[in-house]
Amino acid sequence: MKATEVPEIAGAYLFEPTPYADERGFFCRTFDADVVRSVGLDPSAFVQDSVSRSARGVLRGLHLRSGAGEAKLVRCSHGRIFDVVVDLRTDSPTYRDRAFFELSDETQATLYIPAGCAHGFQALTETADTSYRIDRPHDPAEDVTIAFDDPELAIPWPLPVTSMSQRDREATSLAEVLQQKES
Repeated sequence: MKATEVPEIAGAYLFEPTPYADERGFFCRTFDADVVRSVGLDPSAFVQDSVSRSARGVLRGLHLRSGAGEAKLVRCSHGRIFDVVVDLRTDSPTYRDRAFFELSDETQATLYIPAGCAHGFQALTETADTSYRIDRPHDPAEDVTIAFDDPELAIPWPLPVTSMSQRDREATSLAEVLQQKES
């Protein structure tokens, strides 16, 4: 497994496993504490694992947490997703930069998203299972959602949106979220 720094988002990493494939299919390590530790992250800091299943065109996000934020490892364990990260850490050299990834079951790559970054994705296949490893317990009172179609972000979502949560449909603009963070 190798770790590659994501140039568009300071402190973000892409962990790419080395699958062993044969006539049965493949096997690969999707988490390696030593590799995580080698880039300065504490592997024992992750306290919660979750999974979501989405149909083609479903959009989830853009989500982040207020307060101390939430760091996470994200992997598409089945299917393919278009994954988006937006750096909203005012002290970051990549503040307001965006990065886009295609995560899939073929590569089993895992994306590390630092606390303070917004995250969202869209399912590209009929079924897409996305796994999350989060560094602190979820507190719904800290949930923040930014409009997926905010013109300032101009995210090139690859498919028409087929479904999203009520929370995501009612999301506020990036400008409003940043204004709330400052007050």
